[in-house]
Amino acid sequence: MGTKAFLIDTSKCIACKACQVACKQWNELPAEKTVNQGTFQNPPDLSAVTWTLVRFKEVSNNGKMSWNFFKDQCRHCLEPPCKLSSTVNGSIIQDETGAVIYTKKTRYENFEDIMCPYNIPRQDKNTMALLKCTMCVDRVKNGLLPACVKACPTGTMQFGDRKEMLEKGQKRVEELKPVYEHVSLIDMDDVSVFYLLVDEPEMYGMIRHEDVLSTFA
Repeated sequence: MGTKAFLIDTSKCIACKACQVACKQWNELPAEKTVNQGTFQNPPDLSAVTWTLVRFKEVSNNGKMSWNFFKDQCRHCLEPPCKLSSTVNGSIIQDETGAVIYTKKTRYENFEDIMCPYNIPRQDKNTMALLKCTMCVDRVKNGLLPACVKACPTGTMQFGDRKEMLEKGQKRVEELKPVYEHVSLIDMDDVSVFYLLVDEPEMYGMIRHEDVLSTFA
């Protein structure tokens, strides 16, 4: 089947959160009780029952406020640090699609020892299992798009062969250069989730960790 990849074009994202809802519906994840924190970002962070999240970053350009939106999820690294740091055989596997999949055996892992530069996996406090996006590998292997991609109404997300998604992303960058000074694809050599940003990464709330754009401020 070959390695698959997401292309996420933030220039098209309207933060409708259809991807969040679709992820919960397909994976039968419960809703979370939240409170108003003065932002439309909801819930405030990823969790054991929220595997993808549209992050909101308020920015100011020449005194005019706007939002930068970023769909956070597992990046399905080509060489997953989480898998490399695992000490339990069979707890973290990499599928032929490139999907990095956590099994029930992750409950035997020491969560603090699992390395992820993107700060993605979360631990279920009841089962102690580690949980995150699966790339909807059950759908992909049956010829379907991941639930979040299928639900996106604006074309923000595309999914397919990794090489094809990379080429599309690079072409889109060239198209947007006349409009956005800082447009770029990030981390494209290391992961299978390509983000096209129209602003500097820091303007999405991202911070750099060991030369990888990762966790959020």
